[in-house]
Amino acid sequence: MDATLLDGSLGGVETSDAWISLRDAATELQAIQAHDGSIPDPAHRARAARMVATIVRTIRELAPLFPHDSAYLEASVTDFERWAADGFGVPDFLDSLVAFQPQQHRVDGLRHLVIFPMYTQNGSSNRFVEALIVETIWPEFIAQLEASDYANRLFVSLRLIDFTPGYDTNSAVLFPETVAVREVPTFTWGAIFQDREAARYRRVVRAAADITRLALPEQVARLLDDQALAERTFVMWDIIHDRTHMRGDLPFDPFMIKQRMPYFLYSLEELRCDLTAFRECVAIERRLSETGPQEQATTDAETLEHAQLVQYAVIFDRIFRFAITGSRVRNYDGLGGQLLFAWLHQRGVLHWTDTQLALDWDEVPAAVVALGDAIDELYWRSIDRPKTAHWLAAYDLIRSVLEPHPGSIWAAGLPRDILIGPPKGFTDAVMDDEFPLSMFYEALDRKMAPVIASTTGIRGDA
Repeated sequence: MDATLLDGSLGGVETSDAWISLRDAATELQAIQAHDGSIPDPAHRARAARMVATIVRTIRELAPLFPHDSAYLEASVTDFERWAADGFGVPDFLDSLVAFQPQQHRVDGLRHLVIFPMYTQNGSSNRFVEALIVETIWPEFIAQLEASDYANRLFVSLRLIDFTPGYDTNSAVLFPETVAVREVPTFTWGAIFQDREAARYRRVVRAAADITRLALPEQVARLLDDQALAERTFVMWDIIHDRTHMRGDLPFDPFMIKQRMPYFLYSLEELRCDLTAFRECVAIERRLSETGPQEQATTDAETLEHAQLVQYAVIFDRIFRFAITGSRVRNYDGLGGQLLFAWLHQRGVLHWTDTQLALDWDEVPAAVVALGDAIDELYWRSIDRPKTAHWLAAYDLIRSVLEPHPGSIWAAGLPRDILIGPPKGFTDAVMDDEFPLSMFYEALDRKMAPVIASTTGIRGDA
């Protein structure tokens, strides 16, 4: 399938009058929407009707450029027209959401026009109308990887082309559960913007390496210099990470985010998925390295190259960006980055000596895999434990590596009234910053904060 004939890129759809009018109308609509997406003030409804009319007209103008999304775009027009006719109450875009099936069109370079009332994770909690033009990233080696040992039919990898303000933020995902709907459908896809992840990684790691005087391996230097290479690396990482949430000895509903648990449980789950991606890439590297270059297919050579790069990406994104990004209020990704750094340091493969960071790269894979094994062992044992006993065991694993806050109730030992009470008491006793930053990270954070802030809304061509 020739993506250039399908995706609207011919002629530059993102610079077309129709797209600019659609994007501007959606942005103007946001100014009069309430938190839930409705337009409660009657004085604003005539203006809203004009904006929706513009959106409907421009969707129809752009639809021929996206024939693979024709059913979705038709349903979108209907949803917008019904929303306006019903007086702009809380929007319901279930019909168009069900019709949007990007996982069925994973063709490298294929574009989609996307428009929904939705919140944007790590962006805005308002269910405003957001519009995007996105492009699929699906190289051949990823297609073969997914078709073999890493099946993940729900996974969609995308590149941001243009967008409304909800994505001029830190949001790097497009998830159907964020869309305003009357009832929750069966979710059939989830998308990640690997171009944004790659661009953030390149900027942050380059700065952190300079600050810590880290001598980067040649492959990492290439990753920092090549946006396309970094994007493909993140696609490989994310496709394995994403499928891991549903696999393994899981002592819980894999959709953990729907449950109320101590935030450090989310830390371990996200880290488990990243470390599984790392472990799998180590295995892929070993397997393909046993095949001589003359015997390798082109896709095998690409897979081998990216399997090596994923390992560097996991380590540096975790210890440099995750650990010091976001607030210290139940920052589960931050905690996971702290845990990986301390684990490597305490096992003697990461060194911070004479204000210079160094890693023993030959020893790093075994140390990283050992942390993944420790989390897997925790999960395996916890299948036979009560839920709160699993929470206590998880805390003990983290505390064996990271120092808790001196005032922690958990670290001191939960009192009996909490231990015999409902799970809510356990969760309420967790401090917002149960495992504060180490002195290393406090110093790094002061120097890196402007760099991390500069990645808000970053594009792949930055």
